[in-house]
Amino acid sequence: MRGLITVTLAVSLTLASPLGHGGAQKYEPLSASVRATLHRAISDQAVPVLAFDDEQEARAWLTSMSPRLARRMPQRVEREEFLLTVHYEAKRAGLDPQLVLGLIQVESAFRKYAVSSAGARGYMQVMPFWAKLIGAADHNLFHLRTNLRYGCTILRHYLDIEKGNLFRALGRYNGSLGKAEYPNMVLHAWHGNWRYVPPAGSSTVH
Repeated sequence: MRGLITVTLAVSLTLASPLGHGGAQKYEPLSASVRATLHRAISDQAVPVLAFDDEQEARAWLTSMSPRLARRMPQRVEREEFLLTVHYEAKRAGLDPQLVLGLIQVESAFRKYAVSSAGARGYMQVMPFWAKLIGAADHNLFHLRTNLRYGCTILRHYLDIEKGNLFRALGRYNGSLGKAEYPNMVLHAWHGNWRYVPPAGSSTVH
């Protein structure tokens, strides 16, 4: 799959500021049942499978997404591994992969080793307390799949708390609940830069 696509389409796209806008999820006490549920979500180490219906769907999605990220990740193999991991972890958490790409754009500007002033780490700017709370203290939050697993699980948790209200869930994710700036930035990035229209005949809708 890593060698699946040869990109020939040039796409002009304005991405986020190189500095990103990483915030800081806030520590909140969790019930034992919630902690156990989140721990299971983090610790499940099932062998990844592509979260597509078939290879044609995977090819179409990568063909659409890969050129948009080429300026940030010039190496095709690295870029496609990143995109497939985003897609897998987002789908696993019941999230739209394009939403997750928009969030990463705003949080870290696609910088693997980004660290915010509050100490949030990696692509999805995960606060270290989460590793101790629901995972393991030695989890490396700069590791691609680990970072995306935590970030997607946390966003799913906030969506559940907010009963599906994405605007409020995004505010919680950034530690800015009640303020419009951050949710609006993510929504703008999602719909402006990462919107995906499946090819005709595909059953996938985004």
